[in-house]
Amino acid sequence: MSERLLLDAMLGKLATYLRMCGYDAAYVLDRDVAEGSEADPSDDAIAAWAERSDRTLLTRDVDLAARVDDAVLLSSRDVREQLRTLHSAGYELSLEDLPSRCGACNGDLRPVDAEESLPSYAPDPAGTACWRCRECGQVFWKGSHWDDVAATLADVTG
Repeated sequence: MSERLLLDAMLGKLATYLRMCGYDAAYVLDRDVAEGSEADPSDDAIAAWAERSDRTLLTRDVDLAARVDDAVLLSSRDVREQLRTLHSAGYELSLEDLPSRCGACNGDLRPVDAEESLPSYAPDPAGTACWRCRECGQVFWKGSHWDDVAATLADVTG
């Protein structure tokens, strides 16, 4: 995905879905990503961040959306409805064949070698394709969570 997104503090779950779809989706409450030292950045800081980083702002805040050019206002708290709104606005919502973004921190993923040591929660990389985040080190594979997200996206876009 070429579009870079910035999601406000009310859209953390949506950030995970969009990252799994390949979007570069920064989330304002990600401590490693947030600009400045604020735990919950002000509207001024978020608006400036969106402009400075050339990211499309996704927000549930009507006032903030009005202040940022090309912001996308999402009115629902429900992630399925948020996804439906984005799909209706032309956003591609499908899982990538080869995952590229970390669902946890938005970092780039790299394939795991078959001989590489993984945490006990992960499958054997010799039998299951796995990816590791270059930033946070988390390991991902196409398991039941992947299937659940795929089903949600099919429901939303179908």
